[in-house]
Amino acid sequence: MKPTNKLLLSFLITLLLISLNYPQDGFVSVKGKEIVTPDGKPILLKGMNLGNWLVPEGYMFHFQKVSSPRMIYDLFDILIGEEDANKFWDTFRENYITKEDIHFIKSLGFNSIRIPFNWKLFITEYPERKLEGVGYALLDKAIKWCKEENLYVILDMHCAPGGQTGDNIDDSFGYPFLFESPASQLQTIKIWRKLAEIYKDEPIVIGYDLLNEPIAHYFDKDKLNLTLEPLYKRITESIREVDKNHIIFLGGAQWNTNFEPFGPPFDDKLVYTFHTYWTEVKQDVIQRHLDLREKFNAPIWLGESGENTNEWISGFRTLLEENNIGWCFWPYKKMNSDRGIVSINQPENFDLIIKFAEGGGLDYGYIRDNRPDFEKVRASLKQYLENCKFKNCVVNDEYINALGVK
Repeated sequence: MKPTNKLLLSFLITLLLISLNYPQDGFVSVKGKEIVTPDGKPILLKGMNLGNWLVPEGYMFHFQKVSSPRMIYDLFDILIGEEDANKFWDTFRENYITKEDIHFIKSLGFNSIRIPFNWKLFITEYPERKLEGVGYALLDKAIKWCKEENLYVILDMHCAPGGQTGDNIDDSFGYPFLFESPASQLQTIKIWRKLAEIYKDEPIVIGYDLLNEPIAHYFDKDKLNLTLEPLYKRITESIREVDKNHIIFLGGAQWNTNFEPFGPPFDDKLVYTFHTYWTEVKQDVIQRHLDLREKFNAPIWLGESGENTNEWISGFRTLLEENNIGWCFWPYKKMNSDRGIVSINQPENFDLIIKFAEGGGLDYGYIRDNRPDFEKVRASLKQYLENCKFKNCVVNDEYINALGVK
């Protein structure tokens, strides 16, 4: 065979191999009511949320009063000092989600994950506000592992500047200030634009979940709901200036349940994402979202659900699949719980930390009179960092069976 023919054959074989490995060949997109793979075939997303990794939540540590990330950070600063606490969180982020976790999720049959993140990991503190932080490297590493496993990724701004929810889950100050703060909105837009610039050519990333559970029901819904879609449009417009490849996921108002404030789709790659917890397992629960799908001729996706019995998980997951709705259950991992794929064993003396956190307000008198033993706390937190590694976690087989992916 002539050298030129050998080169041509080699080139054609390379093209064939690339085409067979579809995540390298294009982007997941939208076609009518379906989310579709790069070759145009519908895909039903079956995923898990990596909760607590980049957004620590109090209940994941069995705290009730100390509920938001900033409160947890303050608690740990009080318990062991700021320097040691910073070292704890650096190691926590290294250990909590690893390559082994991603491999295990894929091995179970899931095809996607959602990564909730806190904006504070992606921008420096006031007044500089530079687009820098540890979050970029952490996302890069996780996305690299997902690419190796062929596991799709959805990025989720769980905590936005100013707060989009007004509760502990967005790390806010008890009100969705985002919708009344031009500076917070600009920061939100800048972070999403930078992430879009970074991942615009990465096909293992499906898209961007712009704001998790915006506008809790406690507030003036009639006023705030009117501001939601306009902000979504501004964020999307900025993303589209640098990235036309990825899907934009839009969560409804009031905990991702209310889509009444929205007009017709304003982008050709939109997916509407709803969340459902603690409901009955019946068609009526999801019917309004199915009606939205028909009305807008656009896909819908369950971005969060769970924290329930295995029987409920199985029933609700089946209901979703019968109605061609992809899903992403919450959460993948937490301490001493069978309501997730894996459970972290509670370390010795962690009950001292819980007791201190729940015992009263963190004023100086309470701290002085009730501080638990430094060495016991340090040892307990050191053990937690080991226990949270995948190799030391307990696998919840019944929960996995309820999700029907094995």
